[in-house]
Amino acid sequence: MSMILSASVVRVRDGLPLSASTDYEQSTGMQECRKYFKMLSKKLSQLPDRCTLKTGQYNINFISSLGVSYMMLCTENYPNVLAFCFLDELQKEFITTYNMMKTNTAIRPYCFIEFDNFIQRTKQRYNNTRSLSTKMNLADMQTEIKLRPPYQISVSELGSANGFSHIPVGEYKGTGKISAAPHQRLEPVTLPGIVSFVLSLLCGALNLIRGFHAIESLLQNEGEDFSYVIAFFLGTAACLYQCYLFVYYTGWRNAKSFLTFGLICLCNMYLYELRNLWQLFFHVTVGAFSTLQIRLRQPQGKSPDYNV
Repeated sequence: MSMILSASVVRVRDGLPLSASTDYEQSTGMQECRKYFKMLSKKLSQLPDRCTLKTGQYNINFISSLGVSYMMLCTENYPNVLAFCFLDELQKEFITTYNMMKTNTAIRPYCFIEFDNFIQRTKQRYNNTRSLSTKMNLADMQTEIKLRPPYQISVSELGSANGFSHIPVGEYKGTGKISAAPHQRLEPVTLPGIVSFVLSLLCGALNLIRGFHAIESLLQNEGEDFSYVIAFFLGTAACLYQCYLFVYYTGWRNAKSFLTFGLICLCNMYLYELRNLWQLFFHVTVGAFSTLQIRLRQPQGKSPDYNV
C-alpha cells in the first residue's frame, strides 16, 4: 500500500528539528530510515532545494526554502508528484504560521511541535488520494518536476550512520553542481546587520556622487585638487567592500574589515575641508557599525547532533 509514513520540519543551517509527526513505527526499516533522516539533516546546507533518497522499500523526499527544510518518508510506490505537493503544502502553512525571526532564533528542538497537528491532517488527506481536490496543483507540480526533477541522493553518498562521507560533485537541474568543498556559510542575517548593510551602501553612493561632482569641478576650475576625487572614490570602494565582507566569507575577514574601516577614516580625515562635522561623524559611525556587524556575523560552526 502506498502512503506517507512521517514528516518533519528541520532548520537548514544546523539540522535543528522544529517539528515532526509523532507516529513513527518501530520496525527495523523505519528505524533505519530515522538514521537517514538524521544524516540528511546535517547535510541540508550542502544539498539542492529538492531531493529524493531511495532506501529500498521507502523513499525520503525533502524541499528547502528560506532556511527551513520539509522532509517526509513514504513507501517506494507513493507517487512522486503527490509527495512534493504534500511538502509544498507543509511549506506554505509553516511560512504563514511562523516568521523567519522565530525559526532563526529557535534554540530548543521541536519548539514548534504544535505544527504536528497540521502535518497529521495533511498526511491523512494525502493518504486518501480520492479525497484530494487539488488537481490543478498536481498538474502544476507535475510540470515543475518534469522541468526540474529532484536530485537523486544515493545511500552510498551519505556514508554510514557513524561516519559521513562528503557528497561528490554532481549535476542537478536548476542548481548546477554540488561543490565537493562548499563555501563557508555565515550565520543568519540580523536586523542590525541589514541596517548596517543599507547604510554602507548609502555612504558608498554619497561618496560616488561627491566624486563625480569633484570631477566636474576639476574640469571647470584648473586649480582644484585631483586628490579629492581619489579620496571620494576610495571611500566608495571601502563602503562597498564592507558590504561584500558582510555578505560573504573570506580569509582574514575580520582583519580586512578593520583595515577597510581604517581606510574610511583616512578618507574622511582628508576630506575634512569639504564636509561638516555631522557628515564626517555619520560616515565614520556607519563604518564602525558595519565593522562591528561583520565581526559579529561569524561562520557557522559544526552542526549539533540532534536526535531526529
